[in-house]
Amino acid sequence: MAVWAIGDIQGCYGSFRQLLDKIAFDPTQDTLWIAGDVVNRGEGSLETLEYLYSLKERVQIVLGNHDITLIAAYYGIKKSNPTLDPILQSPRAKILIDWLRSQKFLHVDYQLGYCMAHAGISPEFDLGMALRYAQRIEEKMGGDDAEVWLRKILKSGVDQFNREASLIDIDRYLVSAFTRMRYCYKDHKLDFDQKGAPTDALRQKGLKPWFECKDRKEIHLRIIIGHWSTLGLYQDEHILAIDTGCLWGGSLTAARIDTDEVEFVSVACEKRLNIQK
Repeated sequence: MAVWAIGDIQGCYGSFRQLLDKIAFDPTQDTLWIAGDVVNRGEGSLETLEYLYSLKERVQIVLGNHDITLIAAYYGIKKSNPTLDPILQSPRAKILIDWLRSQKFLHVDYQLGYCMAHAGISPEFDLGMALRYAQRIEEKMGGDDAEVWLRKILKSGVDQFNREASLIDIDRYLVSAFTRMRYCYKDHKLDFDQKGAPTDALRQKGLKPWFECKDRKEIHLRIIIGHWSTLGLYQDEHILAIDTGCLWGGSLTAARIDTDEVEFVSVACEKRLNIQK
């Protein structure tokens, strides 16, 4: 009865299935934690989504920014692309999109000692706040008025938390923080433009990874994240980052989290395998 957390798949279905074979995933006993960005850009986005849907009783998924792109494209809010078109054109599109909309922004398991969010947890939030705010936007995303809500929040992002802001601006911040953040300034203002790996030069400019931000609220669980392929595989006592850039010629990584020591298993991405052939 293993529990495996897997980084951003982004439609790399072949690599995903190879990884499941390599870890000997048993869908009758094992559980998968998927750290968001299930689809988009990879050529097997539909197959990936269909497969995860077939395992839905054994899977915990948090929404990533690319998953939100798919949902927005379904409603005509964002443009589709050739990797998302097969999902939108599928006769099962509504079933798959409604299921995706019902997924979490934050998953917590106190017994295992882990929680998971695609980009992380805002430095402004302790775990109680994060859970409360995640539930708020989960209800909006999964509700009957999701299309109207998405049209409002996707007009612009909000990079700093303000309790006194309008409700829609708070929602904009929440979605941005849970799915898009990487860096923050010392005042906890988030930066969504810098996508590279952390460097001393960036730190000297006042940009630190969000989990290094001064006076970040303490989270008493280890946080699993994806989203940051240039950070790669990274772990400390607080963070377990597992986006190893499969889509970009890196690898797809699974981390077993129900053991005393985390076990890592990776497979080369399809793109790199194709080049080698």
